[in-house]
Amino acid sequence: MVALIDKEKCDGCATCVESCPAEAIAIEDEKAKVDEDECVDCEACVDECPNSAISMSEE
Repeated sequence: MVALIDKEKCDGCATCVESCPAEAIAIEDEKAKVDEDECVDCEACVDECPNSAISMSEE
């Protein structure tokens, strides 16, 4: 599993960046981007995203 960002819903607030214990999320071009190799499937970002822009998906 890996975090998947819905670019339509993401407003680049960086809440997910702050909540990611693996430091697998960064803001690029004003949107969140997940480093799939670093994501540890913890779902912390899913719970914290105020826009419901993140879901978990199989790679």
